[in-house]
Amino acid sequence: MTIEQQRQGFAFTGSGFPTDQESLRFRRASSRMSAQIYHEPNSGTSPAQEEEQSGSEPTRELRNMVFPMALKKAVWQVQQMQAPAQFSGGSWKQKKTIFVRKFKSNVREFLYFFSLWGKTLQKIGGNFGGGVQSYFIFLRFLVVLNFVSFLLIAGFVLIPSIVFRSVDIKPEISEANVLSAQIHADCLKYDPNPQGLVVFYEFLLDLLSGTGFMEYSYMFYGYYNNTVVVTSLVGSDFSYNIPLAYLLTAVFYFAFCLICIIARMGKAARVAVTTGGSDVRSYSMIVFTGWDYGCLGSKATKLKQRNIYYRLQVDLEEERLKKHAASLTLCNKVTLYSLRVLMFFVAIGLIVATFVAIAYATTFSQENNNVQGFLGLFYTYLPSIVITTGNFLVPLLCDQIALLEKYPPSATVVVALLRAVVLRLVSLGILLYTLWNQIVCHGSTDTCPCHYNHSNYQCWETSVGQEMYKLTLFDLLVSIALLVLVEFPRRMVVDHWSCKLTQWVGRQEFVVPSNVLGLVYGQTVVWTGALFCPLLPLINTVKFVILFYCKKITLFYNCRPALRTFRSTTSAFFFLAVLLFGWILALVVMIYSVAEIHPSFACGPFRSFLRMWKIVPDSLAILPKGTRDFLFFIGSQAFSVPLFAVSCVFMCYFIALASIYGKSVAMLRAQLKLAGQDKQFLVKQIEKMKLLSPQDNEGKQD
Repeated sequence: MTIEQQRQGFAFTGSGFPTDQESLRFRRASSRMSAQIYHEPNSGTSPAQEEEQSGSEPTRELRNMVFPMALKKAVWQVQQMQAPAQFSGGSWKQKKTIFVRKFKSNVREFLYFFSLWGKTLQKIGGNFGGGVQSYFIFLRFLVVLNFVSFLLIAGFVLIPSIVFRSVDIKPEISEANVLSAQIHADCLKYDPNPQGLVVFYEFLLDLLSGTGFMEYSYMFYGYYNNTVVVTSLVGSDFSYNIPLAYLLTAVFYFAFCLICIIARMGKAARVAVTTGGSDVRSYSMIVFTGWDYGCLGSKATKLKQRNIYYRLQVDLEEERLKKHAASLTLCNKVTLYSLRVLMFFVAIGLIVATFVAIAYATTFSQENNNVQGFLGLFYTYLPSIVITTGNFLVPLLCDQIALLEKYPPSATVVVALLRAVVLRLVSLGILLYTLWNQIVCHGSTDTCPCHYNHSNYQCWETSVGQEMYKLTLFDLLVSIALLVLVEFPRRMVVDHWSCKLTQWVGRQEFVVPSNVLGLVYGQTVVWTGALFCPLLPLINTVKFVILFYCKKITLFYNCRPALRTFRSTTSAFFFLAVLLFGWILALVVMIYSVAEIHPSFACGPFRSFLRMWKIVPDSLAILPKGTRDFLFFIGSQAFSVPLFAVSCVFMCYFIALASIYGKSVAMLRAQLKLAGQDKQFLVKQIEKMKLLSPQDNEGKQD
């Protein structure tokens, strides 16, 4: 019987009832299952085990039978009707397990319904592939991270400061206020409040630059007090140390972001290791396990089909490029690697030129910060303009360089990301280094009594926060301007004007590496400025929400599917690794600001302290002796060195365990490959025997 005849034998009739052949198989299957249900129990098994065996064995055999799904469902229904009522503990456990499983499934579906942009992400993945989808998933992760971070800052710093100011609680005089009387009078001058009426355009300039009415508000560092609030609430003394809360909130904010990044990196690494590889096994996983049976409707089905198509396209393209690279001759390899080295130095030259331009622009902007009007606004935004221009032009040139280097798609993404990382994050480091070089006092105490450049920076923390605020705001304005002034006009010209130039330009592609680095750059700016601008995480949350919808609009209306896609599993891990690099850069900035630079005397919660970190030992000094000794022991070498040694031991153990598991997985993969080769060999032998069997029969007949 042929395969087509077998399929026709399993087909249902037009009336919806099974055919005679199917009814016969149905009766045989149901009788065999019924016989297994009513089997005689063994003397060595308990009733609970008998019930588990009677419930699991027929289901397992039915699952392994080669029948259509409708027939299996009918057999299962007959089994349920024929099964006797069970009231023992084993049946209750089985029903409890089924109930818990269904409850978890319903909760998961309920949470997915309320998940942020769930359907939009599914639509993006189906139309443009997993690589573009990973960008929007990464953007959603940053939105949630910034919002939760803002809640942390608001709960411990912002809301207590607002409450204490509104209730008009008189703060306790701290040691910082006593020391302020011994400071030079010029160091205490700081008056950011505007005098008299403010013209509307000046109000707009203040909003864009963070000066004027915004400078002395909860937005920036200089508005927060340096006092310890002590009051009586409900018959008990209540004290709140605002400087200590300000510093520890910043520390916990960085720790929380690190934990979120590491947890997400671990999840992405597991997915990358599980689905990694470009051999036959990955194709089999995509073809046989890549389908989502929860897709309902033709629209969701088409989206999933497109997603699988893009994944196969990426794997096949990488396999083709690997075969092409393996077929190169020695001369071609030498030429290719020489060209890559030359293009590497060209890219490095472009990046260094951008760094020099940023340093000159920052110095010129700080020297002309007293200019008023729109010209002063231009000078204020000059470092942001140079950074944005360099981040826009240099990656475009590096992309053209990457075309000459002829890397595989995944390697091209990695190289582009590395160059963009160095460009964006180090450019931010150059900006901060130039600012600190002007803030820090290089002379003696006689020439610099305030220990920092007070003449140009009366509250240097607020000045740094203003720079980070302007970078964040300018990045959002540039994204909106590109959408309205560049991307929409380009799409309209390409769609409605047919010529060789428009055909050559075409619709733009959604370049994932540059867009991801834009997110990492924006998040690094927020981490850097969060100590000096506490509301910056909230601003960044709003910015990323607006950016999500802007990118969604430009993706669906202005972009075409990318001609060269890449694997989303490895890219998701690399995106988080780049984000971790930005976190490290921001951590270095915070540590240097807290431990090295003298705080401003005229503003902020750490005025008159020699260093911001000095608030921690001063606060520990008022604790009870036992608590103080315990905390000092935790911070001493007697505790940290053994802890580091134990951590190294555990790390070596887990590394060795991972190596053993890796070797076991490699051996299993080799066994699967050999098993596949054996099956192919057996199939070929069977085909040869089928070809030889008719000839043998003819010989016997003769």
